Amino acid sequence: MELNLKPGITKNFGKKVSIEDTAAKYGSGLIEVFATPALVGLMESTAQMSIQPYLPEGYITLGIEINVKHLKATPVGMQVFCESMLTAVDGKKLWFDIKAWDEKGDIGIATHVRYIVDGEKFMEKLTEQ
Repeated sequence: MELNLKPGITKNFGKKVSIEDTAAKYGSGLIEVFATPALVGLMESTAQMSIQPYLPEGYITLGIEINVKHLKATPVGMQVFCESMLTAVDGKKLWFDIKAWDEKGDIGIATHVRYIVDGEKFMEKLTEQ
C-alpha cells in the first residue's frame, strides 16, 4: 500500500446540536448542553472524513489518541462547526490539530492521532481473539 498523504489536508464539518448530543443524554453531565463526548465524536469524525478519500479501497483510520479541551458550553439548537488539519504523517500514523466553534465563538481544541488499517483484516483479528 502506497500513500500520498501530506500535511495540510483539512476538512470542515458542522451540525446542529440536538437533545441527543447533550451531556444529560450521554450521562456525562446533568444539563442539556453539547456534551464533551459529542464534541470528541465530532472532532474524530471530521478528522476521519478528511483522510478517507485518500485511502486505498478497504482501508480506514482508527483513532488511537485524543487530547481535548472543551472551552465553552453550547445550547441545543445552535450550530457547531469543526475543522481538522493533518499536521504530520509517519507511515500509517497521522496527527491532526482540530478546532471547534459555535455561532458565538470557540468551544474546543484538540490534538488527535489516527492509524491507518485494512478494515477487513482488523475485524478478522478481533474475531480470532
